[in-house]
Amino acid sequence: MKEDKLHQEIAIAGGLQNYLREFVYGGIDGAVTTFAVVAGAVGANLDPAIIIILGFANLLADGFSMSVGAYLSSKSDQENYDKHKAVEYWEVDNLPEKERHEIEEIYREKGFEGELLQQVVNVITADKDRWVNEMMKDELNMMEETKSPFKIGLATLISFIVIGFIPLMIYVYDFFQETTFNVFLWTSIFTGIAFAVVGWLKSFVNQTNIFKSIGETLALGFLAALVAYFVGDFLETLIR
Repeated sequence: MKEDKLHQEIAIAGGLQNYLREFVYGGIDGAVTTFAVVAGAVGANLDPAIIIILGFANLLADGFSMSVGAYLSSKSDQENYDKHKAVEYWEVDNLPEKERHEIEEIYREKGFEGELLQQVVNVITADKDRWVNEMMKDELNMMEETKSPFKIGLATLISFIVIGFIPLMIYVYDFFQETTFNVFLWTSIFTGIAFAVVGWLKSFVNQTNIFKSIGETLALGFLAALVAYFVGDFLETLIR
């Protein structure tokens, strides 16, 4: 029983890891956009209650929009792959000599020749599914997406909302329990930590240097917030 439970936990962990990319980029967008909204509102000297309203409006609307976009994009890619695969099956059934010649050309370009080339072609064309998969991969340069479009959208939505809530967290706390410290300063600190953690995760997704990934994510977030802050400050002086 313990062994079965362990295997189940490993399978779940592996499944979650498949969607790490969506979680990371959803989290980056959530934190960046929400922190920019907060910074812009602070620059415009808006009331904390307004900041919370604007922040949650951005968090929910943009999170939903981004997750739907990720879902539709993945679903469209799958449908496009299936459409081309159906065409390849039709060509294998109705134009076998032409398709066999294309396999020969593909493997000739890879360096196969003579009897070995014919053996490879015979093995591939002996199985229709293998034949079509080779055509999809080597002729059309298309790989099948194994991840669920729904789970891609869900992972994006969850990370956008969870990570994107961090820039609002201190303001929400201050709204219910009045504080004496600098709310925006502590918001910036916690958001910076969130950027660092997401940047660290991004280094695993992209297989890049950890410190470079963290630095890029921090720079992106605070640059967006800086621009939003000064835009808010500038517009506030015009309105006065």
